[in-house]
Amino acid sequence: MPMDRAQTDHLRAYGLAYWCLDAPRGYQCEWLLNYRGGSFLVPDLPDVHGRAGELGVACEAVGNAQVGGIYNTIAAGNMERLVLTRAPRIAVYIPPDKEPWDDAVTLALTYAQVPYEKVWDREILSGVLSRFEWLHLHHEDFTGQFGKFWANFGHEPWYQQMTLTARQTAADLGFPSVQALKAAVATRIAEWTQAGGFLFAMCLAADSLDVALAARGIDIVPAQIDGTPADPNANRRLDFSSTFAFRDFRIEQNAAASEIADIDVQPPNPGVSSRGETFELFEFSAKQDPICTMLVQCHTNLVLDFLGQTSAFRRSALKDTLIVLGDFPGEDKVKYIHGDYGKGTFTFYAGHDPEDYAHLVGEPPTDLSLHKHSPGYRLILNNILFPAAKVRQRKT
Repeated sequence: MPMDRAQTDHLRAYGLAYWCLDAPRGYQCEWLLNYRGGSFLVPDLPDVHGRAGELGVACEAVGNAQVGGIYNTIAAGNMERLVLTRAPRIAVYIPPDKEPWDDAVTLALTYAQVPYEKVWDREILSGVLSRFEWLHLHHEDFTGQFGKFWANFGHEPWYQQMTLTARQTAADLGFPSVQALKAAVATRIAEWTQAGGFLFAMCLAADSLDVALAARGIDIVPAQIDGTPADPNANRRLDFSSTFAFRDFRIEQNAAASEIADIDVQPPNPGVSSRGETFELFEFSAKQDPICTMLVQCHTNLVLDFLGQTSAFRRSALKDTLIVLGDFPGEDKVKYIHGDYGKGTFTFYAGHDPEDYAHLVGEPPTDLSLHKHSPGYRLILNNILFPAAKVRQRKT
């Protein structure tokens, strides 16, 4: 299953790989890292060919001699064979009143026809994460500030419904505030990851998760949002010891400001259309660091930038143990990062929708059938196969 320019649908190729691994088939596959854009070797069986035809995915039949030649090419270069043995169980954290197109990952999974389950606060606090290996978080605000939308959208029915649902959920579950509820959820997510889970987060979820962990027990929500005054000494009391990726950041205490902290880097003059800005994927040693190599598999090393509530991560706020996967060379910002957290791992990807440069509230969903070869969406789908790897090596 080639993943270079010969592929007819890059995104659904991941769906075919997942389908092969999934029960009741359970076919073993190989991910050929850095070989023809990160191609897959899948069984040459009638049902696989049939499924490829249904998905519109290009496959090339190769005999034993050709496979041997591919293996020799891989052995001689910066490439590696990674055995995939099982389909990971996937959960997406998404509120009940959100539409699927509010989340780029649910768009990608739906288009690629990869199954997933939705979870939210009740489910996470009940321990449901133990059933899953991979969890995605999108633009949820884990600080209890409702995305800092109060100033611009406080009058909108969707904002009022969002706050009503969150407050009712907090009350039903016995929490004094939405911030307290979200802090408990963030803690459960951190514990699940630390025990071996694979966490993937985009947009506001990435930095708000760390802010929530650092601010546990500290009121950081302005009175305009929750009716109680925030702690004026909050920034001096933050604890960065349990955060995933960021440290030494400062919370934005102005209720009218859209940022929750100084982790995010927005462009100086953001518009509604791209001016062609790109970020660069780092090239890793496939044999020495197959995990990071897997996460950056693509048919190009330059990816068009895209904005979000969190558009990029401030480089100077990163913990020293972080690995940068997608970079803006020479600038104090990065796009795509990865790290270990206890026995588990996390990958954070800034921005909202890789094929909608500046997604605005109320805009229609992106039609991925028009973006079958999207490099930005490929990075998302690289992550869903991460837990399928037989050898889970760590960078040393």
